[in-house]
Amino acid sequence: MSYQPPLADTGFLLFDVLQAPRQLQALQGLTEADQPLMEQVLDEAGKFVAEVVAPLSREGDEAGCRWQDGTVTTPPGFRDAYQAFVQAGWPALACAEEDGGQGLPWVLEGVLYEWLAAANHGWTMAPGLLHGAYECLRHHGSDALKAQYLSKIASGEWLATMCLTEPHAGSDLGLVRTQAVPVEGTADYQVSGTKIFISGGEHDLTDNIVHLVLARLPGAPGGPKGLSLFLVPKQLPDGHHNAVACERIEEKMGLHGSPTCVMRFDAATGWLIGQPGAGLNAMFVMMNAARLHVALQGVGLLDAAWQKAHAYALERRQMRTPGPAPASRGSEPADLIAEHPAVRRVLDVQRAWIDGGRLLAYRTGLLLDVARHHPDATERAQAQQWCSLVTPVLKAAWTHQAFHGASECLQVFGGHGYVREWGIEQIVRDARVAMIYEGTNEIQAIDLLLRKVLPDGGQALGAVLVGLRGSLDAAPSTPRCCAAWPSCATSSPRCAPPVPRPAPTRPWPPAWPTTPCAPWPWCCWPGPGARSSPPAPRRAGAPPPRPCAPGCCRSWTCASPSSASRWPPLPRECHSRHGAHGCTMPPCLPPGNLRPCPPIPPPLPTLSTRWIPASSKP
Repeated sequence: MSYQPPLADTGFLLFDVLQAPRQLQALQGLTEADQPLMEQVLDEAGKFVAEVVAPLSREGDEAGCRWQDGTVTTPPGFRDAYQAFVQAGWPALACAEEDGGQGLPWVLEGVLYEWLAAANHGWTMAPGLLHGAYECLRHHGSDALKAQYLSKIASGEWLATMCLTEPHAGSDLGLVRTQAVPVEGTADYQVSGTKIFISGGEHDLTDNIVHLVLARLPGAPGGPKGLSLFLVPKQLPDGHHNAVACERIEEKMGLHGSPTCVMRFDAATGWLIGQPGAGLNAMFVMMNAARLHVALQGVGLLDAAWQKAHAYALERRQMRTPGPAPASRGSEPADLIAEHPAVRRVLDVQRAWIDGGRLLAYRTGLLLDVARHHPDATERAQAQQWCSLVTPVLKAAWTHQAFHGASECLQVFGGHGYVREWGIEQIVRDARVAMIYEGTNEIQAIDLLLRKVLPDGGQALGAVLVGLRGSLDAAPSTPRCCAAWPSCATSSPRCAPPVPRPAPTRPWPPAWPTTPCAPWPWCCWPGPGARSSPPAPRRAGAPPPRPCAPGCCRSWTCASPSSASRWPPLPRECHSRHGAHGCTMPPCLPPGNLRPCPPIPPPLPTLSTRWIPASSKP
């Protein structure tokens, strides 16, 4: 089973929860980013990911990359897929139009790379650093360097690397020893040293590779303040090969489709980016973008693992479940493992992490656009404050969960998960490195505390928390479906009047029946094909949802997951917007097994937020 991009889930979060088009169209340069345009981009991205990139994942892992005499060959199909990626314009999605880009919001690029990583993590490592390199060069490069290299990087015609780590200098970049010696009478520098763990340092995907290298100038002080950043290409402008060599590629636990290289620079020609001694400042432009991409890798890899485990749980039968016989049992001697509470717990916990991570990451992506394009300086500063605080949390938390959650999903397969046939073990292996690169998760914790929280005595963190508390307090205390979907009626005393919204632009079932909103997180509709949440939109031309079996869903009331111990819950396919819509496998419970909703629990007490006083500064 190859990864399938979750178009409906993504659209729901972007358009219905975050109201992304409304936010983006208020920004300079993004006024054309309306919902139809964003839907079209996502639809085409989903097709490319599912049809071109995802099928290469298994072979890429098994064949791996090959090194011989300093050259690296990527797995079969990788080069053709990358050339198709470039020809379709995907690398330039969020780059400025004057640089040959499409000028679209960053959040769309974030979604694209989430799906790419989930579909084929090894292949995605190649273009994953492009946008960071583009931003670094655009903000800090000289006019001459930008004229020579910026459009090539923006288009993806040339790939880029980030050369930081050395054998003795991992997380502590202050120990870097690579030297850059100026060439008298020119703007050139001769860069000498060895860098390790360089993703895509050598490959056959593009003719040229642009290396961004941290090095020291003669007489520079020790530590991070003595580092400068240099652009060192594989091919020089005159067509000659630069003095850059790949000594070997690493034998790794996972990511076999991505070459992790040991690179040697022997007085290689390079040029300074930014000011001398300000290399880390320029590099962090690249690293911050990369860290948010890695957070979305975590979300995508966890979703890929969940998709496999969920599909397997709806096919595999083992033992009888406790309690009443599920409708899916029929005449079978054993029940689907999806019916077993232990398996449901594993799948539902990972599903919660996936949806929560997507929401936080997409909001952060939107605020990145606000920080760059909003006309008001205060709004830009607040958006940047959120991004600075939340990015290390996202990177650490969701890469951690990607590995451990994928391992939990492997557990659903039992012994079958431990063999290669089902593909889940590859996701576990590939996901492990995301906790390490772009700053280990422990480094993210240090960065959050020492650079983001303590310098101002916690004022920035307090402002973010108060903002979150305010948005929660301002939200109506009603179920999501009542507040967001106009198809919910308002006769229930717990429902607020529907929020006025324009008519949906995506396909909507005609004559959809309307009933009062239930007081639980789902609305319940009677009739054939009934669902317990608003129907997810389908791509144009997609087959209609499979209807329920006759009579199985005509008498739905509602079920709450919190009351599962007392009330039989509906099968996932009947109340989840994440899987197939309508009743597929297993069929709905018969009407006799459904009971009225339990009493509404009392609301939680309002939480207060305590500011960290300025006097507590270290």
